[in-house]
Amino acid sequence: MGDSVGRLQALFEGHRLTPTQRRIAHCMVRHAAEVPFLSSVELAELAGVSQPSVTRFAVALGFDGYPALRRHLREVAPARPPSDEAARNTYQQAVEAEIANLRQLAQVLADPEPTVRAGRLLADSRPLPVLGLRAAAAQAHGFAYFAAKVHPDVRLLTEGGTMLADRLEGAARAGASALLCFALPRHPRETLDALARARAAGLTVVTVADSAFSPVAKASDVLLPAAVGTGLVFDTDSAPMLLGRVLLEAMCDALPDAQARLEDFDASAAARGLFVE
Repeated sequence: MGDSVGRLQALFEGHRLTPTQRRIAHCMVRHAAEVPFLSSVELAELAGVSQPSVTRFAVALGFDGYPALRRHLREVAPARPPSDEAARNTYQQAVEAEIANLRQLAQVLADPEPTVRAGRLLADSRPLPVLGLRAAAAQAHGFAYFAAKVHPDVRLLTEGGTMLADRLEGAARAGASALLCFALPRHPRETLDALARARAAGLTVVTVADSAFSPVAKASDVLLPAAVGTGLVFDTDSAPMLLGRVLLEAMCDALPDAQARLEDFDASAAARGLFVE
């Protein structure tokens, strides 16, 4: 990877950028040698965004405006394009970053106690509400799909509004003792409101989030962190997905009849010809 590309990526690290701003960042990485000499209008045309978006992007990085960002780039970036033709492209860089997130998750799981504890909490909750709004809805749906094969009563919550409060309160009245929440950037205000309501109803909140410093941290009783990738226009969430499956495994370990339920499902599926293999 050329020096100019590496320096640009270091400049973007630690900033929560909008999808439009990430588009600009990716364009700058692809054209690292040219960017220090482009005007804001030229960069906007190259990235396919508006000129005000480029200005807001520079401000988001901590500069007074795009001229200040360009001056900084001219100071730190070499004038000649990198000569390494084998440098990884944007897509490869995103994959490498996701692999790094998975390695970090493996290190976190070196201490299995928090995950084991969370699995027990979820196994003991009847019913088990599983919450995930907006970007986190897919994670919640995937967990709930598999959890329903071993847990007797899983309730998926992926829509906000007043009905969400009704369903949380209904789960608590039905005997729920815990709530599993998937919380990913950008964090909806409704997620925080839902967690506060769940705790007020007496539920223990287990949260899979992108960071231990996530906005949902203070509203969670057990927080299990798994970083998201930010190298593409939209976040990549392989680590949170895998952590959800690990948590599902821990829950199965805490359910004495999990294996019997799986065997019953397999027998039923075979009788109905449910799968082609």
